[in-house]
Amino acid sequence: MKKRRGFTLIELMVVMTIIALLISVVVPDYIGKMRRAEEAVLQENLTLMRDSLDKHYADTGRYPTSLEDLVAKHYLRAIPKDPFTQSAATWVAVPPGDTRKGNVFDVRSAAKGYERY
Repeated sequence: MKKRRGFTLIELMVVMTIIALLISVVVPDYIGKMRRAEEAVLQENLTLMRDSLDKHYADTGRYPTSLEDLVAKHYLRAIPKDPFTQSAATWVAVPPGDTRKGNVFDVRSAAKGYERY
């Protein structure tokens, strides 16, 4: 009798089970690391914009009327993107207590669950 070359169904099932097990271990860890990386980028972007707001206030005695003013006056090269919304237009501007001092005292993320940053 001739012996056929190839894999049996059992061998293929064992290999598929091992691959599925490895994927089930790796994917959640990868997703968690991606989320932590996005949070780190969010915190860095907020720190950069808040520092620019403070510098603007120190130079002019007023907060800017919009985030675009920071770019126009060269405090920022560009408004960074929110890593969760993937847009630079979704930042939430927080006005100061005294509106005579400008319109943007602080910046928050518009992403659901990340308003606390």
